[in-house]
Amino acid sequence: MAPSFNSPGQGNQLNPQLGTDRKRQKYRSMKEIMKVAKRVVLVDNEESDDGDYDTRVACDQCGSGERAEELLLCDKCDKGYHMLCLRPIVVRVPIGLWFCPACSDDLDRPLKSFIQKKIIDFFRIQKCGELVEKCAWSPDVKKRRRRSSTLVFLKKRRRILPHVPSEDPTRRLVQLGSLAYALIAQNIEFSYELTYMPGMAPRSANQAEFENGGMQVLSKEDTETLELCRAMYKRGECPPLIVTFDSCEGYTVEADGPIKNMTLIAEYTGDVDYIKHRELDDCDSMMTLLLAIDPSKSLVVCPDKRGNIARFINGINNNSPEDRKKLNIKCVRYSVNGECCVLLVATRDIIKGERLYYDYNGYEHAYPTHNFI
Repeated sequence: MAPSFNSPGQGNQLNPQLGTDRKRQKYRSMKEIMKVAKRVVLVDNEESDDGDYDTRVACDQCGSGERAEELLLCDKCDKGYHMLCLRPIVVRVPIGLWFCPACSDDLDRPLKSFIQKKIIDFFRIQKCGELVEKCAWSPDVKKRRRRSSTLVFLKKRRRILPHVPSEDPTRRLVQLGSLAYALIAQNIEFSYELTYMPGMAPRSANQAEFENGGMQVLSKEDTETLELCRAMYKRGECPPLIVTFDSCEGYTVEADGPIKNMTLIAEYTGDVDYIKHRELDDCDSMMTLLLAIDPSKSLVVCPDKRGNIARFINGINNNSPEDRKKLNIKCVRYSVNGECCVLLVATRDIIKGERLYYDYNGYEHAYPTHNFI
């Protein structure tokens, strides 16, 4: 019970000594707290204690306690999650500590701000005069060569369009900064192209002629578009995309401006390796590059050490109507100068703020390793 500050005969006048004690005593002592604390009686439940702790944990996402061998326990809050219920899906039990999306350090980690010089150095941007001010997008690159031939009624083939960077140089720096932050957080080195590292598949193994059933050849006009986009990337003129972090999906990519249908979004880059070497790999962003007649010669792109923004574009299952509505990107494997490459192309108009998704179940497109793990 709190002490009274009114002494007999003094009415409402405060006791100076008690007022001083009150100022000194900011918190109640543990003895006072224990006097009013409720008692808790622990009841032994033999039915719940006869099994392992893991058998009593339910997935915080789906609410089911089945498939205990697939439940991951957060090392911070002890909540359980099925590996298939997480986004992105966890294909293998992590080694070491694991934290659920709610306890992930990335949620509380502020977005780093990169100065212009750091961004230029990080992406090895080639300067052409004053980079950000003078290397702006020119509408002239949209113009295609006019053919002087006579008009022929043929079925029109849909051409791949080059991406249109944001006109504001400051906004382009923000977009590149978001990608740089995501790559650094994942310990990934930025790469403009496929890389061939010692101990992995050599470049001579990446031959489109090895494809089982053949591979479609990128047309001359689309090859010119690809080369144009590669040159624009190296000048810092990236597509209007920004990398964000989602507690359920992890790092994901959003459109930072309107993107037209058939626009070339990115080329999938990373280390090239044989699929047989990666069958037990826990990387969730590998992409099939070559499905050879001889399965031992099939190749996959591994962006776990080197990669670009394509590594953060999520693949989803399009079996449900809701998922089919989200799909706005397709991954297509092409033969370019005799070598295989994977291109990400918009399948419809994309508005600003819309997230990018591709279908990882389509056989006619590129195939992530979800199909062979």
